[in-house]
Amino acid sequence: MTPHEIYKLIERGMEQVDEEIVRQSNSGVPLIDSIGRYISSSGGKRIRPAILLLGAGMCGYEGPVAPRLGAVIEMIHSATLLHDDILDNASVRRGRASVNAQWGNEITVLMGDWLYMTSFRLALGERHFKVLDVLIEATRKMIEGELIQLAFNGKFDITEEQHLDISIRKTAFLFSACSQLAAILSSAGEGKEELLRLYGLNVGLAFQLVDDVLDLTSDESTLGKPVGSDLKEGKLTLPLIYLMREGEPQHRELVRNAMRRKDVDASVMNEIVHLVKEYHTAERVLEKAHDYGRKAKECLASFPSCPERDALMSIPDYIVERDR
Repeated sequence: MTPHEIYKLIERGMEQVDEEIVRQSNSGVPLIDSIGRYISSSGGKRIRPAILLLGAGMCGYEGPVAPRLGAVIEMIHSATLLHDDILDNASVRRGRASVNAQWGNEITVLMGDWLYMTSFRLALGERHFKVLDVLIEATRKMIEGELIQLAFNGKFDITEEQHLDISIRKTAFLFSACSQLAAILSSAGEGKEELLRLYGLNVGLAFQLVDDVLDLTSDESTLGKPVGSDLKEGKLTLPLIYLMREGEPQHRELVRNAMRRKDVDASVMNEIVHLVKEYHTAERVLEKAHDYGRKAKECLASFPSCPERDALMSIPDYIVERDR
């Protein structure tokens, strides 16, 4: 199933997600309204609310709560991006000036806080404690992941297991919340709820690993941000963790120097990318992403065949093959 066919299935639901985000952003405070419009017009595939809507449809739920929770998820995601851009001193997001570059760090951190609180106010309106439990736990894990990553920034000895733990917390938990919420709304039962939770977790891991590769192998127009941003921010992602483990001493020193400088010039970045290709570390990370994609699909085996299930089965492939 193509991305167009996937989104066509949930077209009205996704429109409702966007409408809810716009409605929640109309605060009556001009500055908040301006930034809210800027964020909501910045694009993005909205893949997290799409997973929620598809999962709910697969499980037979057709009520109005799914789009509202899709908006909650998207606002939480937007809040994390605002805070991430401040921590990373990023000036570009999705091909244009980041909010912190446009309005400054002080306003941006408060806007991120406002988005968090607004999303939870919307979720609280459903008066569903299990929904709140899932959202709060996912948000807590994301913050833990950011703190753990900050502790590792600039360090050269981070292991594959530690990086995957950060990826689970920072990225995969929000994906798993989307799919788990679909089962909760549908009263699908604990067994199916756990399968959908694991589906989202594996999709989220695949998503993050592909991001790690694209940060080194894509281009700025495709990424919407400078290539090699992770390395410049002092973060060793999996392709470079493999290179540091298996490369020659001079290769490890090259990466160390790049991390120390944080203003890596094009020639150094090209050399590092060449080594990633020579050692096939990006290929191995993509193979790992494919494995997580396969695990995600296996989680759907016991669900009845329907267009929404077909779409969810296609999403891991779409994620792994995106922008390459």
